[in-house]
Amino acid sequence: MPTKLLKDVKLRKSKCPTGQSILKLSDGGGLYLWVFANGKKHWRFRWWDEGKEQSLAIGEYPHVSLTQARSRRDALQKQRAAGVNPSESRKAEQQAKATAAANSFEAVAKEWYGKQSHAWSASHIRDVKRRLEGNIFPILGQRPIAEIEAPELLSAVRKIESRGSYDLAHRVLQVCGQVFRYAIATGRCSRDLSKDLYGALTPHQKQHQAAVRPEELPALMRAIAGYDRLGSSQVRLALQLLALTFVRTGELIGATWDEFKLDEKVWVIPAERMKMRAEHIVPLSTQTLALLSELEPLSGYSRFILPGRNAAKTLSNGAMLMALKRLGYRGKMTGHGFRAVASTVLNEQGFRSDVIERQLAHCERNAVRGAYNRAEYLKERKRMMQWWADYLDSVASGSKVIVGNFGGVA
Repeated sequence: MPTKLLKDVKLRKSKCPTGQSILKLSDGGGLYLWVFANGKKHWRFRWWDEGKEQSLAIGEYPHVSLTQARSRRDALQKQRAAGVNPSESRKAEQQAKATAAANSFEAVAKEWYGKQSHAWSASHIRDVKRRLEGNIFPILGQRPIAEIEAPELLSAVRKIESRGSYDLAHRVLQVCGQVFRYAIATGRCSRDLSKDLYGALTPHQKQHQAAVRPEELPALMRAIAGYDRLGSSQVRLALQLLALTFVRTGELIGATWDEFKLDEKVWVIPAERMKMRAEHIVPLSTQTLALLSELEPLSGYSRFILPGRNAAKTLSNGAMLMALKRLGYRGKMTGHGFRAVASTVLNEQGFRSDVIERQLAHCERNAVRGAYNRAEYLKERKRMMQWWADYLDSVASGSKVIVGNFGGVA
């Protein structure tokens, strides 16, 4: 007797009899609905292979309707007629999907990111993650990286250009290039598409952070010295420390008292707080030590030398920039600008470029060499930092500045 076809009314009302764990309803051609005691209903396709019964799940009812289940059954019957084992075919499809997912641009990028981020600063980690998640993953993230073509990558990056973000477009393309090169190294693709796009993006003029010229430094230092009339003594001291040490703004703001070895007259910034993830030593001049003494009572019980209103947090990253604006240096000077002007003056005064670069923490990327170099040229750097502090005092007061060739200081 032919199997009586199922109807939706019966499927909706079907329940597993009390005392049974499962009820199997046949629709013919190997299609069954398994009704479980917990109320769940699943479609199964059953067949016999070499005398052994086999079955394959093809969806849950009612998410997979009766019509859809029959269509899937028909497709599986065609596989059987062609000599294909549906179960083995399903496994092969799932493996292919898993492989494609593991080799997608997003998967490879996250793997590369995980390998690299331990050597990056916190800000660089955020930048790279934001650039990929906001601009590339939504468009190319799920594509197998080996199948992406240059026009696809160009289209994604040009969407950034369309917002007027020309510099960001170049930076995102550079990150993508690093991902493609990692994929080449790990056998997931054969070429770096970013190289195919050289010249395809709108050229951009790199914007350097504003910095005063050396001849403008005296007026700036005098303005900073009088900042207490406009704002807090803490911010004035922060600006003076930034000028004296010419570290990066974030490195100063995040400084804690335990980093300062006052007996040795050095400030040791740990690797995790440095852009290049290498420990950095800043020799402390007499003037810097005096500013730290003035700052200590202002920091209260905070572990930070520059705490914010909440002592458990640091001073705002924009506090010094806002102070410079209030002093009339909007667009003319930034916290980072002290690094530029110090480099210019020290080079002009004959200090060796290697010594200056080491003090600027333009570190050797090799981790072993970087660890060794943390104290390289330290004796010269101590003399240079004291000279720089004396120079700042001199220009601010209008006194005569001691000049001379300091190359090869012992």
